[in-house]
Amino acid sequence: MYYKYNKITTAVLEKFKILLGEENVFVDQETLSHYAKDQTEDLYFMPEAVLKPINAIQVSSVLKICTSESIPVTPRGAGTGLSGGALPIFGGVSLSLERMNHIIDIDVNSLQATVEPGVITEVLINVVEQLGLRYPVDPGSKGSCFIGGNVAHGSGGPRVVKYGTIREYILNLQVVLPNGEIIWTGANTLKYASGYNLTQLMIGSEGTLGIITQIVVKLIPQPKHDLVMMASFPSASKACGAVSAIFRAGITPSALEFMERSGVEWVTKFDNIKFEVKDGIEAYLLIEVDGNDLIQLHSECMQISEVLERFGCSDLLLGESSREKEELWSIRRKLPLSVKANSVYREEDTVVPRAELPVLLQKIKEVGDRYGFQSICYGHAGDGNLHVNIIKASLSDDDWHNQLPLAIREIFETTIALGGTLSGEHGIGYIQKQFMDIKFKPVHLELMRGIKHLFDPLNILNPGKITP
Repeated sequence: MYYKYNKITTAVLEKFKILLGEENVFVDQETLSHYAKDQTEDLYFMPEAVLKPINAIQVSSVLKICTSESIPVTPRGAGTGLSGGALPIFGGVSLSLERMNHIIDIDVNSLQATVEPGVITEVLINVVEQLGLRYPVDPGSKGSCFIGGNVAHGSGGPRVVKYGTIREYILNLQVVLPNGEIIWTGANTLKYASGYNLTQLMIGSEGTLGIITQIVVKLIPQPKHDLVMMASFPSASKACGAVSAIFRAGITPSALEFMERSGVEWVTKFDNIKFEVKDGIEAYLLIEVDGNDLIQLHSECMQISEVLERFGCSDLLLGESSREKEELWSIRRKLPLSVKANSVYREEDTVVPRAELPVLLQKIKEVGDRYGFQSICYGHAGDGNLHVNIIKASLSDDDWHNQLPLAIREIFETTIALGGTLSGEHGIGYIQKQFMDIKFKPVHLELMRGIKHLFDPLNILNPGKITP
């Protein structure tokens, strides 16, 4: 279906200025250029205007204007996304939610918090921690990403393995629909069996169905203790094989992260991390256990060490003090930052049943050998989520643009064949939609398009995303 969009006229721009205040409407080149990109590979799509509302009423009024004028609107969080979800590919309005950044309420009795979408994830984590509570959704960019973007993309992080994805922690959402209507999608309750669950539908919809303006999250008590281990392995396949065995032994870590040797070497080289990468070691597992009984946690570490030994673990470091734990965690946290800062790369967000990780990793390396690229792999091995960072340095521009998509398609075909899917936590957005046919039959894609059309018949809200 073809949709025709209109440019933002001077008259429409004046309406925005009256509504939001002139200081919250931007058309200067510097601001437009900033909002023309996110953390996706080298892609730029210039908006015609950047708007910064302060509440749901203003968001509603903006959408009413844009609906009546057929102007596309791209919701924008912190711009940390890796799938191009915040790119305004049809121009129009980039609607930034950064001013909507308040923690509205924390209900310690009901273990809930109500927040606006522009709250930085780590800010909420730290605030509730002071109250003895935990918000366990902690993506790698938690220090800069917004909760609204986390919800829109179904974000995860290391602690999904024990505590579940963001879907388990969103109780209710205030959403502005494309026509300007403001709704609450559900209820502030732990159970919900009242018709279609619109809250779950909105999670992962990437701003294509509505704009999230308030979020009610579930909180849990903060565990009193945690321990961290770093395990070294002679091969990546043995490290990945140990992952499933840990769970079969009856232990559920609070984090279980995989890192290739090459990635750890990058961290030690570029980020001044003091860690010895020993000869004969090709992969690492970072394992965290948490709970309220420290003796029990030490017992779990002993059980885990016995499992790791069966898979060839030759060196096991235990972090008990805050400093020791932070030193081990910093290697994993800085790994993606090191890759990002020191190379042109493309990151793919594969996820398979965790027992299939060795097969997936082997296929990734095989494809890389055939197409001539280096990859640095790491990720949330405990839930089967592997981040594949493809480094451009060894590829020509022509191969990067024309051959690499064929290689990625092969990787995704293997991912699907192993029972996985296209994204575990980054979303589909703009760059991954070309691969949706691998996972979904035409009838499935038509259902998605039908849902989109029902919510947004003029297709003004984040057009060009998710469905090819």
